[in-house]
Amino acid sequence: MFDPKLTALLPDLASYILVVTEGSFTGAAKKLNVTPSALSKLITRLEQALNCKLVERTTRKLIITQAGQKVYDQAMVMMNAAQQAVEVSQSEHLEPRGSLTVAAPEAFLNSVLQPHVTTFLHLYPEIQLKLRVADGEIDLFRDGIDIAFKLTDKPDENLVLKEIGTTNLVLCASPKYLAERGTPIHPTELSMHDCLYLAETARDNIWEFARDDAFFTISVSGRYAVNHSQMRLSGVKNHFGIGIFHDFVVQQALDNGEVVKVLPEWTIKSNYHGVIAMQYLQTQYMPTRLRVFIDFINAKLMAR
Repeated sequence: MFDPKLTALLPDLASYILVVTEGSFTGAAKKLNVTPSALSKLITRLEQALNCKLVERTTRKLIITQAGQKVYDQAMVMMNAAQQAVEVSQSEHLEPRGSLTVAAPEAFLNSVLQPHVTTFLHLYPEIQLKLRVADGEIDLFRDGIDIAFKLTDKPDENLVLKEIGTTNLVLCASPKYLAERGTPIHPTELSMHDCLYLAETARDNIWEFARDDAFFTISVSGRYAVNHSQMRLSGVKNHFGIGIFHDFVVQQALDNGEVVKVLPEWTIKSNYHGVIAMQYLQTQYMPTRLRVFIDFINAKLMAR
């Protein structure tokens, strides 16, 4: 049985959540229609009630303490539960409504998901859809994500998983480039070619290949590197070198003959291949807007 005195903390916890998500007292105060000083006093009162320091206040930025992060995480559980209570109280026949935040890797969002977004928005005019490019690791709970699409051979075991397909990586180049520079027949020959890579991290030009029991790690280089799949594909089409792409990014160009596969008998090793995973938090009561989006995308992508 919870302590009735805790109910007095709920409004302050809700205000604290807004401070964290906004990253400042000023931004949160504007949304709450109070002054920053009043909000600062409220957080001080909450810190005294909880007997812990939640934020470090500096002249330049707001720093959340370790205890403050834990309080925020638990407060978000509270807010999510409150949101679910509101949604459960609504009749199922009501039109799906509310905000839905979806995260996906840039290549998948641009090549696969984006064409279906407008159709979904036309079907459900009361849903506000927020799309985020997320190529790295994300925390659905911390980052306020309702659904995350991941291209991986290791889906998050702590989230609900719905597999909607598979994806592999493809090495390709334009026929003109290969005619001029030659077609590599072994991964080690890539060191003699111009290659297009992401250039996001120091290891993005390190490509790994496997076939049967053979395994090769190759350091590549080239005149053009870009962390945007369509721009990188455009570079390959314009004969600047050899690039690696997800199959769904390059399939049309392959079908049109604009590019051809290179070393197709080799498997490209990467963290970003395997299943196309649609993942979301486990919840007893799924919001209608979430359910209709899952069903819609599943129907569209499974039919591909």
